Amino acid sequence: MEEMGRSISLKVVEKVADREGVDPVDLTPPLHTVVDTEALDSLFQSTSSTERAVGKVEFQYQGYQVQVDSSGEVQIGETVSFAERNGPGTQPTEDTLSD
Repeated sequence: MEEMGRSISLKVVEKVADREGVDPVDLTPPLHTVVDTEALDSLFQSTSSTERAVGKVEFQYQGYQVQVDSSGEVQIGETVSFAERNGPGTQPTEDTLSD
């Protein structure tokens, strides 16, 4: 559950800043240049007509893998490169959508 009205994006910034040992305002680039913070904050919110969505979202910020789940919990982990995840000699490919 969201802690005392703190937004998810604020929790992400605070946790990453803590890991980096800096003040949250000193993180560069700011979180909003990496992810849509308004969308992140509203992703798992309940409204008067809908229940809270279930799931999780992951993204990279400041060299960390950030995971936010539907309870509002934010976890920060080390980023793993594409090659480390998929083995040596692999290269990222661009996903394409077909009609």
